[in-house]
Amino acid sequence: MALLIDPKKAKVLRAAPRLMQILRVLARHKFLGALFGRNHWPSPKEVRETFEELGLVFLKLGQILALRRDLLPAAYIDELLLLHDQLPAMDINVVRATVERELGAPLTKLFSAFSETPLAAATIAQVHEATMQDGRHVAVKVQRPRLKAIISTDIAALNYLVGLGEGLFPSLRAVDLPIVVRELAKSLHRETDFGREARSIVLIRAALADVPDLWIPDVIAECSGDTVLTMEYSAGERADVYAKTHPEAMPRVVNTLVKLMLHSIFEEGLFHADPHPGNVFVLPDGRLSLLDFGNTGDLDEPMRESLTLLLEAVVKGDARAATEAYLEMAPASEKVNHVELLVDIKAVLYEIRRTNLADVSIGNAFESLLRAGSRNGVRNPGEFVLLTRAFVILESMIGQLAPGYNHMDSFREEIARLSAQHFSLARIKGTTTKLARELERLIVDAPGDTRRILRRFAEGNLGRLPGLEALGRKFSRNLERLTGAIAFAALVIGGAMLLMTPMGGWHDTFGEMMIFSGFAGTVIIYIRALRRDPDQR
Repeated sequence: MALLIDPKKAKVLRAAPRLMQILRVLARHKFLGALFGRNHWPSPKEVRETFEELGLVFLKLGQILALRRDLLPAAYIDELLLLHDQLPAMDINVVRATVERELGAPLTKLFSAFSETPLAAATIAQVHEATMQDGRHVAVKVQRPRLKAIISTDIAALNYLVGLGEGLFPSLRAVDLPIVVRELAKSLHRETDFGREARSIVLIRAALADVPDLWIPDVIAECSGDTVLTMEYSAGERADVYAKTHPEAMPRVVNTLVKLMLHSIFEEGLFHADPHPGNVFVLPDGRLSLLDFGNTGDLDEPMRESLTLLLEAVVKGDARAATEAYLEMAPASEKVNHVELLVDIKAVLYEIRRTNLADVSIGNAFESLLRAGSRNGVRNPGEFVLLTRAFVILESMIGQLAPGYNHMDSFREEIARLSAQHFSLARIKGTTTKLARELERLIVDAPGDTRRILRRFAEGNLGRLPGLEALGRKFSRNLERLTGAIAFAALVIGGAMLLMTPMGGWHDTFGEMMIFSGFAGTVIIYIRALRRDPDQR
C-alpha cells in the first residue's frame, strides 16, 4: 500500500537541510532572541547582513520589507534599503551552456559576437552585449541555473518558519507574515518567468507607443525562451549619471517619467514596478529608454476605478470616500475595524492637506494608507503594495534627478488629461453601448433561463407544484422591469456626469438628452408596473 504524504509536509521535508542552515544563520545573528520581545531584536545592520548571507530569496524578502513601513520601525527600513542584489558573475561556460540548451544551437551560430564580460550581474540573471548574425546589436539576459528549485525550497522553509512563529507567538499574526511570503513568492515567480517578461514588453511597448521622448527595446523572439531573453540593445547612460552632466534636461525627463507611469497604470493597467535609475537610460538623442520588465504590476479595471476614486478622495481630503475606495481594493474581511480605519485615514489626509503641495508624495500617502489598513485589520492587496512600491521608487528617483523640482505639477497635468479622456464623449458612448448590450443579453436570456430552472425544479422529486410556472412568468416580468429600470438609471447617471464635466458644447447637449431619456423610460416602467398582471386577474 502506497504511503500518502501531505504535499505541504513533503515540501517541508525536502527543505529540511536548507531549513537547518537558515536556522543556524538566524541563531548566529541573534534572531532567535527576538522570540523574547522587541527589546531582544537583532540590530538593523545584523538583519541586513543576515538577508545578504542567506541569498536570493531573503535578499528579495528584505527588499519587500524595506517598502513596508507599516510593518517595521524606520531604522530597520533604512538599513534594508541598503540591500544590494549584485552577485559575482556566472562563468562564461555556464552562460554558454544555458543559452545553447535554451535556444538549441551553438552560441557561435546564434551570434556573430558575444561579450564574455557581463554588462550587469544580479540575483536573477546577468546581461551580455552581443551582435546577431544579421548585424543587429542586442542585449542577452541569461537566467542563473537552478533558480526555480532554490526559490521553491526557500519559500517552503519560510512558510514553515512563519507558521511555527505564529503558533508559538500569536501576536505575530497581526503582522500578516503569510501575506508577505505569498507576495514574495509571486514577485519571484514574475521575475523568473522570462516568457511573461517578454509578453509584458510587447504589451507595454504598444501601450506607451504614443508617449513622446520614450523608447522601449523590442524582444528578439527567435533568440528568447524560458531562461534566455534577447532584446534590442539600449545605448546611452543611466538617468542618474546623465542628470549630473545635463541638469537642464531633467524637467523634460521627469515629465516623461510621470506620463509613462500614469498612462500605463490608468489606461492599460500594466505598469513597471521597479523604475529605479538602473532601469531608466537616456539615449544619445535625449529620449528615455525603459529596461527590465521582470517585475510588472497588473491592475484589472475594477482596481483601476477604485484607485481613481482613491486619488480623487485624497486630493479632496474626503476621508470617508478614501476609506470606501481603499476597502473596495482590499479582499473582504470581517476583522476590519471600520471606525478606527476612518479615524486613521482622516489623520493621514489632514497631514497631506497641511503639507506644501510641492512636498506631497503619492508614494508616501499610499504607504500611510497601508499602515492605517494594517493597524485596523485590512489585508492589503498585493497589487496595491506593488503600486505603492513603484511610486516610492519613482518619486525617489525624481528627487535624485531634479532636486527641488515640483514634480506634482506634472502629476496634476497628467491626471487632468486622463480625467478629461475618461469623461470624453467617445469613452462614455463606448461604456453606454457595452452596458446596453449586457442588459439586452440579460433581458433576453433571463425569462428562458428562469423557465428552464423552474421546469427542472418542478420535474424533480418534489413533484409538480401548482402555479410554479405562473410564478416563474411573474418573476421574469419583474426581472425585465428591474433591468429596464437599471438601464434608464444608468442613462440618468451618465448624463449627470457629462453635465458635471466643464466641457460644454455637445457634451452638455448629449448629457441632457441622456437624462431626459432616462427619466422618460423610468416613468414608463412605473406606469406599466401599476397595471394588474394577467396572472392575477
